[in-house]
Amino acid sequence: MPKFAANLTTMFTELPFMERFAAAAQAGFEGVEFLFPYDYAAAEIKQQLTENRLQLVLFNTQPGNVTEGEWGVSALPDQISLARQHIQLALDYACTLDCEQVHVMASVITPDMSRERCETTFIDNMRYAADLFAKKGKYLLIEALNPQTKPDYLYSSQYQTLEMIKRIDRPNVFTQLDLFHAQKVDGNLSQLITDYAGQYRHIQIASLPDRHEPDEGEINYDWIFKLLDSIDYRGWIGCEYLPKKDTLSGLQWFAKYKK
Repeated sequence: MPKFAANLTTMFTELPFMERFAAAAQAGFEGVEFLFPYDYAAAEIKQQLTENRLQLVLFNTQPGNVTEGEWGVSALPDQISLARQHIQLALDYACTLDCEQVHVMASVITPDMSRERCETTFIDNMRYAADLFAKKGKYLLIEALNPQTKPDYLYSSQYQTLEMIKRIDRPNVFTQLDLFHAQKVDGNLSQLITDYAGQYRHIQIASLPDRHEPDEGEINYDWIFKLLDSIDYRGWIGCEYLPKKDTLSGLQWFAKYKK
């Protein structure tokens, strides 16, 4: 049976962030994820995880200057020092929060930048990060973002991230298979799931086209979940969707998956 993690950045937003942990646990989730923890001390988050018996399964490195259009700095040739500061800080949080894996945000690549140079920078930073995280027994993920949601991101297709994994060439680096982004760009989700099993370590879900609960839209998630069981997928499934109304009223889909 799939293991579902509530994304506390997109779910339970009716509540302040620190109250979302208890709400997720009360709703039946045993795992949580979120985009960024850095506005809070790691010890504060750790307390919420412990009190609510939750496992933190994923978070991201810092996004950089979002108001200036940044979405990660790890592929920016003039931001190598900052990227490595972000990587170290993420590792510190991961260790305190007992989180096994972190998604390293790449960068938005504008037309005036050299894509080749940005890719080389990203590969160098990922190798640096992978070697650092390996010392703590932790993993890194990279994720393709569709161009409608995040224009000009370093990679938009799952096949680009799979190729990037080969180029990074580190055993603790995997892809993050977000089925919302994958369906928008690549389609043929069953092939991605079966043919590349073992190369992704985390899955995220949301409906299409509106990124709401997974029991609506064009993806048959019940079928997808059975397929993941059939290939013995052991990772978590992050619920990175935007509830159509309030979070609890949209959780009917989750009832049959609670333990």
